[in-house]
Amino acid sequence: MLMTLVQAGYVTRDESAKNYALSLKVLSLTRNLIREDDRALQILSCIRQIADETGETVHYSMLEGESAVLLFRAKGTQRVSVDFQIGDRSALPSTSIGKVILAYQDARFADAIIAKGLPKIAPNTITDPDAMRRELALVRAQRYAFDDMELAPDMRCVAVAVFERGGLVPGGIAISGPSSRFDIPKLEHLRDILLGHARALSDKLGG
Repeated sequence: MLMTLVQAGYVTRDESAKNYALSLKVLSLTRNLIREDDRALQILSCIRQIADETGETVHYSMLEGESAVLLFRAKGTQRVSVDFQIGDRSALPSTSIGKVILAYQDARFADAIIAKGLPKIAPNTITDPDAMRRELALVRAQRYAFDDMELAPDMRCVAVAVFERGGLVPGGIAISGPSSRFDIPKLEHLRDILLGHARALSDKLGG
């Protein structure tokens, strides 16, 4: 399989060390995965408006498998920010965007994720299954989630759901920042802005 990828140009081989590495041709694959169709343009327009309004870097992520994958990013003007990159994957139970997406999936899917365990990776990570179920019910009711130092000890985040056709929530919008600058009142302020923009985007996407 590796030799096939080498011949196709997606993998390079270091003959001296017998090692393989991805080539830059892999980048061409992303054009099909993240193509700027009408839906993508609507999402990009929305997160750019939020970035302009708040000065914060804004992310749009979607569910893939058992992770939230960052697909679109609008850079803000703040010099101190959390630098997530397109393609980064995040766990569903320990992030604001993950909880927002997980809250609106089939209950059996959420139970399966919880059953795999909720390891403690930061001071406030939710590790109790019943507490996580209560958290997801609250998120589902309010359409947003906070990450209060649940993924990292020096980071807080807020995320909101984006609804599409059939009431599905394949993704959502999130803003993350250092806990020194992102206190709870700041998260609540950003939440209100995000909810307004997410409602407008959901309308455009048929949600």
